Amino acid sequence: MNEVIVARDGSEAIDFLFCAGGYAERDPTQMPAVVMLDLKLPKLSGFDVLKHMRADPRTKAIPVVVLTSSSEDEDMLRSYELGANSYVRKPVEFSAFANAVGQLGIYWVLLNQKPLG
Repeated sequence: MNEVIVARDGSEAIDFLFCAGGYAERDPTQMPAVVMLDLKLPKLSGFDVLKHMRADPRTKAIPVVVLTSSSEDEDMLRSYELGANSYVRKPVEFSAFANAVGQLGIYWVLLNQKPLG
């Protein structure tokens, strides 16, 4: 079973990924297998989190799945331009959303092949 960490806003996500703030004691060698990122996060947007991740060698290769309610083509294009690996529109119904997240997790953690190193 893989541990799921939930960041409540973009700033907390950055703190977790880069072992800062409340996560300063986190082991920096233990990086997430995948990040599921909402674009509409408080404090720091998902776009900003994605920019930070792709600009840093420690997080550059972590797969990022954008999960969003946005149906704007511009958001999808921008997500891919910033380095997202996948873009998924959230289902409105919670059970469908939970199922989609579970399926995405299975793919990225168990099936996706990552480069060694």
